[in-house]
Amino acid sequence: MGDFSFMKKMSDEDAYLFKRCIRKLLDATFIVADKEERLYDFISSESNQYDINTYLAAIGYKVVVEERMRVAMLQQNDDDIETVGLKRINLLRFEPKQVRLLLVLWLLFLERMGYADPVYATIGDIIDKCKIYKITMTPADFKKNYRLFKRFSLIDYSDDIATEDGKVKLYPSLQFCMDIGQLKQVMAEYAADDGAGADKDNMADDEADMDNLADNEEELEDMAESEDAYE
Repeated sequence: MGDFSFMKKMSDEDAYLFKRCIRKLLDATFIVADKEERLYDFISSESNQYDINTYLAAIGYKVVVEERMRVAMLQQNDDDIETVGLKRINLLRFEPKQVRLLLVLWLLFLERMGYADPVYATIGDIIDKCKIYKITMTPADFKKNYRLFKRFSLIDYSDDIATEDGKVKLYPSLQFCMDIGQLKQVMAEYAADDGAGADKDNMADDEADMDNLADNEEELEDMAESEDAYE
């Protein structure tokens, strides 16, 4: 068991933020700066991140901070990934239609993302992209899924989502709830199984967006490794 003596040395404010970060990660997986800047600023501090990881390691988890996208995320500790009998409490299995809607939101984020500005899509944008993939949902289903994605800090929205002009804020956490390989597999399976009649040209453009993102991530990883080697 880890040494938690550091908790006794925390100020009341730091202890409060520490508890909020832990509970938020366990409940929602992500802490996004665009939504909860105070919590993100706390957890992104190297010393606080170390303390939080010391605490989480006792239950088989860790926090990873993606500084470029300003997202902190809960992940299973590498040492416990293969351990039999340890259930991942933050693992949610989406229904097929939810996965496809998540794919649409993720692709819209890719089209619009800029590292400095919030990313928005209108309800009309989302419906149009759903049509490309032949995704049909009732208004009630859309609202139910938006609520679910909001709970996990993947999106946010106001009360105007009943209209096509209503805006949905797309958080960078969308990039980390599924990896690029998984999303491409979903697209391929969808096209092969029941995507007949879908807009294949637009789907090809979306796959190209994912390929470009994958290339950029590989370049960043190579740069990070080069910097580590230089040091």
